[in-house]
Amino acid sequence: QVQLVQSGGGLVQPGGSLRLSCAASGFTLKDHAVAWFRRAPGKERERVACISASDGSTFYEDSVKGRFTISRDNTKNTVFLQMDSLKPEDTADYYCVQNRFSSCRTTIWDTWGQGTQVTVSS
Repeated sequence: QVQLVQSGGGLVQPGGSLRLSCAASGFTLKDHAVAWFRRAPGKERERVACISASDGSTFYEDSVKGRFTISRDNTKNTVFLQMDSLKPEDTADYYCVQNRFSSCRTTIWDTWGQGTQVTVSS
């Protein structure tokens, strides 16, 4: 069965950190770009980070640059999103997704993770 299984997330105070994991099963993730999206209540879904397979290059949405880090461990078939200096406006449901191709420049998204909630609040 082809799927992405997410873990991590939860409640954290402003300024805190969380790490999200996205583990693939049923297929090899290393040949695909992988992105993290989020959807906050009442807002449109937005892509916050992406990592390519072709050269490992990364993309970040402006509001998370310098605070979030996307990485991949191909030996574990897993992609991570390290989130530091979290702000209340980072509160959202976060989803990882596999790109059909190896580059973040393409926007054909195939397999989605189940989503995980991140709440930043004091």
